[in-house]
Amino acid sequence: MNAQIRILLADDHALVRRTLRRCLEAEADFTVVADVCNADEAVAQARQLKPDIVLLDVDMPGMVCFDAARLIMADNPATRVVFLSAFFHDRYIDQALAVGASGYITKTEPPEVLVQAIRAVVDGAVYYSPEVRSRIVIDTQGARLGGVMQSRGGRLTPRELQVLQYIARGLSKKEIADRLHLSERTVNCHTASMMAKLDIHDRVDLARYAIREGLVEP
Repeated sequence: MNAQIRILLADDHALVRRTLRRCLEAEADFTVVADVCNADEAVAQARQLKPDIVLLDVDMPGMVCFDAARLIMADNPATRVVFLSAFFHDRYIDQALAVGASGYITKTEPPEVLVQAIRAVVDGAVYYSPEVRSRIVIDTQGARLGGVMQSRGGRLTPRELQVLQYIARGLSKKEIADRLHLSERTVNCHTASMMAKLDIHDRVDLARYAIREGLVEP
């Protein structure tokens, strides 16, 4: 018998989770060790269960999924993270590549493609859906977003981008500081720097900008 591939599934839509779980557990060599509804739970369960694969929805309540991916892989480098999403904005793809994800699969893919992708990732390969693959370059240095993002957001640092995503989710400065293990003063500094770079001067407009640029979904 083939070794079981242990999978943790994270998606905030219960129907999607149930459908995906049913699809995955139809494979004799797949075991879904847990399914959860947000990234915070994904981190906690991955830490405890140490799955082979974490399928992580891109847009869920709570922790930003890319932060969750970093924590999951830091806790257990053998765990591979594959992002699932209905969206494939350049910003999402860029962040997925930056955290070292093993795949980015759009939810328009048929179930058999997801199954094949999981097996490929477990064998050490990567998988990107065609819509994603068309936007990236894969060479001897790895995978990166092709071309240069033209928006003002291209000037933001990775940390500023994290802070912006949490602002767009409505978190207070204290909540952002706690989430990112920073001081509130540091969050204020990142916010001020973003406002200067983007020529945006209040948090509401920052949130609108983040949604417009596809950094979070409305």
